[in-house]
Amino acid sequence: MKVSVIGAGNVGATVANEIARKDFAREVVLIDVKKGLTEGKALDMWQTSGVQGFTTRISGAGDDYRRTSNSDVVVITAGIPRGPGMSRDDLIQTNAAIVKDVTENIMRYSPESILIVVSNPLDVMTYAAWLASKIDPARVFGMAGILDTARYKAFLSEALNISPRNIHAIIMGGHGDTMVPLPRYTTISSIPVREFLPDETLNLIIERTKKGGGELVSLMGTSAYYAPGAAAAQMVEVIGRDHKHVFPVCAMLNGEYGLKDIFMGVPVVLGKKGVEKVIELRLTDDEMELLCHSANDIRNLMNTLDSMNIFR
Repeated sequence: MKVSVIGAGNVGATVANEIARKDFAREVVLIDVKKGLTEGKALDMWQTSGVQGFTTRISGAGDDYRRTSNSDVVVITAGIPRGPGMSRDDLIQTNAAIVKDVTENIMRYSPESILIVVSNPLDVMTYAAWLASKIDPARVFGMAGILDTARYKAFLSEALNISPRNIHAIIMGGHGDTMVPLPRYTTISSIPVREFLPDETLNLIIERTKKGGGELVSLMGTSAYYAPGAAAAQMVEVIGRDHKHVFPVCAMLNGEYGLKDIFMGVPVVLGKKGVEKVIELRLTDDEMELLCHSANDIRNLMNTLDSMNIFR
């Protein structure tokens, strides 16, 4: 399996390193416009192979997209990061132009590849990549729900003083303040989470999860990268090994949940063909109201992108 990672900043480098350490891919290629960055980071990662015991070959290709030819999966992390006081909405115009250019280059050399988008604002950048690629939306999706769910699990693990491995949860909707955590589908070794925590504590954890990205930006002055990188690498592994895991990802809806022609976080079956099935959960009226509110927020961002006439 050949994987290309576009963008060798903190997130992209973490994705590449995590994939290499899992040792399921034959080759990982790093692409970035910054001269010497991909070559240096790839060499540094490759030199850990004797310590970590992996055989995946990592190489840096600068901005030479020819080196990405025949990639099976491409992870797009390119774009400017969110800084303090900057909303995801502020990033749309700049990052959409970057994602468009990146995606067109990918399609030139790997027209059969699967695209995983990590660039922010996530939902609308996934839409941008689909517009630029002109391929089946089952092969274009975004990494968001896995990261949001991981944060949710981490906070629950702290509150309960148990292993996050025992926690099963799902988060839907947009990647941001309008995400929709579902406590009703949150269990601790199959036991409903409300058997362990009062609603007051659970609601505080949900609110912290919604603002998880912003919390890290305020602490570090830039976006997170370890957790996003690990989440994207997990998606690549599931595709590469055809595990058919159920994951929440930002996928195109075609009537599911009463929504159409919109990219948003929903549970899907992920396998070697990409999004192989969108799973429709039975939501309560309140949950559906929250999901529709999140969908309206995403739709507004998509309309904003459309109005910029970047994709003509």
